Amino acid sequence: MKAMTLKAPGGLDKFVVADLPAAPPPKAGEITVRLHASSLNYHDYVVAIGQLKTADNRIPMSDGAGEVVVVGEGVTEFAVGDHVMSMFFPDWFMDEATPATVGKMPGDTIDGYAREYVTVSAHFFTKTPPGYSHAEAATLPCAALTAWRGLVTAGQVKQGDYVLVQGTGGVSVFALQFAKAAGATVIATSSSDEKLERMKALGADHLINYKQETKWGKKAKEITGGRGVDHVLEVGGPGTLTQSMFACRMGGHIALIGVLTGISGEVPTYLLFSSQLRVTGIMVGSRKDQLDMNRAIATNGIKPVIDSSFPLEGIADAFRHQESQKHFGKICLEF
Repeated sequence: MKAMTLKAPGGLDKFVVADLPAAPPPKAGEITVRLHASSLNYHDYVVAIGQLKTADNRIPMSDGAGEVVVVGEGVTEFAVGDHVMSMFFPDWFMDEATPATVGKMPGDTIDGYAREYVTVSAHFFTKTPPGYSHAEAATLPCAALTAWRGLVTAGQVKQGDYVLVQGTGGVSVFALQFAKAAGATVIATSSSDEKLERMKALGADHLINYKQETKWGKKAKEITGGRGVDHVLEVGGPGTLTQSMFACRMGGHIALIGVLTGISGEVPTYLLFSSQLRVTGIMVGSRKDQLDMNRAIATNGIKPVIDSSFPLEGIADAFRHQESQKHFGKICLEF
C-alpha cells in the first residue's frame, strides 16, 4: 500500500512517499479500514516540522476516515461497508483522561493515517455521522471533538450563554457551530474583516477585529452589557489569555485549548480569583464525547467548513498552506 512517512527529526521537506506491505488481516476484535481522507491539525503540524519528536519514518496524521473492508472475529459494532472515523486517543473511552488512556496518539506516538489501509482494534474508530463524505468525517476527530469537549462536556454551554471564539481555524469554526446549535450568542474575533464576514455568515452574532481593537476582551464584555461572556474557546495561549480573562463574567469558563502564541507566559492570577474564573485544559476528548458529538451533529445537520483538499502526495503543500494562515476552516487530504 502507498503511505507517506516522515523522516526524523522532521521538516516539510522530510516527507517520503513509501510503498509499504499490505495491512495484515484483522485478528479477533480488529477491523481493516480502507482510508480515504485525513485533515490537518496544529498538532500534526508541530510533528511535521519536528517540534514534537517522534520515531523515524513515522506515518503522520492523527485524523483518518474511510470504509470498513474486513471485520475480525467478535466485532459487532461494525460491518463491512460502514463508513468510519478515527479516535485521536483510541484508548480513552470515557470520564477523565489518565496517562494510560492518552498514551497512544496516531501520527505521533504510533503510526497515523496518511496511508491507504490500516488494521487496528475496532475501538480505534467510530461510525461517521450519516451523510458525511470521508473528507468531512476526517475533520471531526481532533478539531470538532476539541471544540465539543471544551464547550459541551467541560463548559455545559446552554441556551442564552455568550460564547467567544478566537480566529477562524477548525476548532473555532466548530465551536461557533456547536454554540449556535445550543442556542448561545457568539462573539467571533479575527484579524481579517473578510474572515469575520464568513463567520457572520455561519451565525456569529458579534464581530471583533483584534488588530483594530487591541483590548478586545473589554470590547467583548461591553457587547454583553457589562456582564461578560460565559465561555471562551482559548486557542492562542499566553498571548491572548489575559484578554480572554477580561472578557469573562464572574464565574466564567475558559477552555484552554491552544498554544498558538507560545507555551508559557505571564498570567494575571488576580483575575482568576477575583472573577472566580474556571480554566479547563482541553486535549481533544474521549470515545463517549465523540459518540455524543456525532449524535448532536446528525440531529442538528451540522456540516464542517472545508477550506481546501490536497492529494496524499501533496501533504507538504497542505502544511505550507496551513502555515500561511490563509485558510478558513479545515484543510484535508483526500486519497
